[in-house]
Amino acid sequence: MPQLNPNPWFLIMLTSWLTFSLIIQPKLMAFTPTNPPSNKASTATKTTPWTWPWT
Repeated sequence: MPQLNPNPWFLIMLTSWLTFSLIIQPKLMAFTPTNPPSNKASTATKTTPWTWPWT
């Protein structure tokens, strides 16, 4: 069963993980978000309780 042999797959996984964490991730984190979060306080909506006809 070749799936149990970790020799080729471990090197591929390690290479892809290092590529992502050392090259791709810093480039992705450098982007500025197009819609940054604001410090505006959220307003709570006033809700009225439902009047059930059978109570």
